[in-house]
Amino acid sequence: MNSIKNVVSGEFGPVPGTARDYKAAGIGWVVVGDENYGEGSSREHAALEPRHLGGKAIIVRSFARIHETNLKKQGMLPLVFANPADYDKVQPGDKVSVLGLTNFAPGVPFTCKLTHQDGSVDEFPLNHTFNDNQIGWFKAGSALTR
Repeated sequence: MNSIKNVVSGEFGPVPGTARDYKAAGIGWVVVGDENYGEGSSREHAALEPRHLGGKAIIVRSFARIHETNLKKQGMLPLVFANPADYDKVQPGDKVSVLGLTNFAPGVPFTCKLTHQDGSVDEFPLNHTFNDNQIGWFKAGSALTR
């Protein structure tokens, strides 16, 4: 199950290797996940690795509570589908854009723009639970660099 499409090579391969390819190519990437993402992964290392490998955001139906906080501390964007059914719109090979960072504020949703390989586009809202202090972490790159 640890196999995703690498948009650079067009081949399917392991997640860590694909992330390393993207980092080497200067391509930011996101994780799209289902329910209770990060369950059993409350240690900070589980949030540090995506950041280290060039990840920008984790977009899911729901988070395990501690993991969501650890992602924030690492400067990642943990985001939740406002409508869980929007998860089904994501396709392998989509270009994912998170819009609204210039207006990042507590309670203000982002917009996810999916550009599918056929050129069609889907947009939908993404929620977050950042407070002002946590937004400062993100803008600084992490809680440690604030």
